[in-house]
Parts: sequence; structure tokens; C-alpha cells
Amino acid sequence: MDTLKFKLVIAYDGAAYQGWQVQKIGLGVQEKVETACAKLFPNVKHIHSSSRTDTGVHAFGMVAHMEIPRAEFKMPVGRLARALNAFLPQDIRVLSAVRAPEKFHARFDATGKQYRYAVWNHEVMNPLLRHYAWHVPRPLNLKAMRAAAKTLIGKQDFKSFAGTRSYEMESNVRTLTRCDIKKSGAQLTFIIEGDGFLYKMCRGIVGTLVQIGYGRFPADEIKAMLAHKDRRAAGMTAPAHGLVLWKVFYAKSGKKRRAETLTENE
Repeated sequence: MDTLKFKLVIAYDGAAYQGWQVQKIGLGVQEKVETACAKLFPNVKHIHSSSRTDTGVHAFGMVAHMEIPRAEFKMPVGRLARALNAFLPQDIRVLSAVRAPEKFHARFDATGKQYRYAVWNHEVMNPLLRHYAWHVPRPLNLKAMRAAAKTLIGKQDFKSFAGTRSYEMESNVRTLTRCDIKKSGAQLTFIIEGDGFLYKMCRGIVGTLVQIGYGRFPADEIKAMLAHKDRRAAGMTAPAHGLVLWKVFYAKSGKKRRAETLTENE
């Protein structure tokens, strides 16, 4: 079948969903997007995403691709995002939809991702952020947290920071290129970039750094945590609602990465 390929950038509030993927029990964001696509293009049955976010996690820059039969696509490309949004709930929006090269793959062509995590560090929670930031009322040592965050940068085995799964990953080695903590008043924003992420890895990192911030662990214990390769060696897992898949990166050359390197479910 002669088809046209499109790259979508999708934002969503994950509070009402059991993650991105279509679920056997519960509702996934993917199901809503595929339903909207099918209303416009009956022969589009599946869209392929760059990531698989976990229950309650949000996205601002989820990337997906879909193939539409050429015979069914009868609108200007510039109208596609608006047309899809007309059939989507208000907590899911297609931010952009553009033509993509025939060989483009949203998942396998991704070279990295950026996640952001919001913490409200004040005795009283900001009610406007209660669904999008983790309330940490205790004072935090930002200097210690930043020192610990730097230790996480580089190619390392992150098993100690990942959630346990019913199966073993082929490799728990990932490369972090950025782990910053920005402060604006009472709000802390953790910015974590890497070539791929293990299940709940970002939330394990944030939870551990926050515990370092209030003295549960010393900043230099990160190295020992990594060396143990055991989830019990590191700190807590931060709540899902503070996490956002912010951006997915692609190389201009379109060079593909191995699928297992990009296995992820935050």
C-alpha cells in the first residue's frame, strides 16, 4: 500500500492514564491517539512512539510516527495536527505533525531524551502545582544534591536506580549527558538527559538526590550505590506526577540506535 509517513509531537497530562501504551486493563494515551487517527484515516491502525511513559507520568515532547495511505490523505499537511486534536480529549494534544522520511522511526532513530522533574520545596504546597510537582516540605541542601548529580553523568550501570521488573534487561548500562538541578524560588527542576532510561530510573535518581538533600545519604555515596547494582542500595523512588518527558533528540544524519538501548518505561 502506498503510504505517507508523518512525525507527530504529542503532549499530555498523564494523570488519567496508565502510561502511554495501549493497556489490557486501564487506559493508555496511545489508545486515544490511535482512535483519533482512525476517525480521520480508517486504515491507520497503529502509531509508533519514541518512549513508553509509566502510569501518571506526563509528556510535553513525546514523538510518534504513523503511516497514512496516500489515497486517504486529502488535507494540507498543516491541518493534520488540528484535525487530530478535534478528536482528542483536552488532556492530550498533538503539538505538531509534519511529513517524515520514508525510513524514519520514532523509536529506533532517537539518539536521546530529556526528562524534567518538578519539586516544590516549601513548607506549604503550591496548590496550582499539586498535580505536577512533588511536595518536599523539608529544607534541602542544594549544594550536596548538585555534587551528587554530577557523579551520575557518564556511561554507567544504573540498575541501582531502576524499578524491578519481571524480567532481566539485556543491559542496565546507560549514558547520562546531563543531570542538572535548577532553582526558581521554591521550585526545583531536575533536568536529566541520556541515550535511554530504565524503568523508573529518572524517579529513582530524583528520589535519591532529594534524600541526599535532607541528609539521608552523603553526596559521595552515589558511587557506592552504582557499584552495588542493587535497587536496595539507592534511595526512594519519587512520585510519578512530577515527571515529564520533555524532549526526544534525533541525529540529523538519521543514524539508528539499537532497540534495546532505548528500552524505557518511565
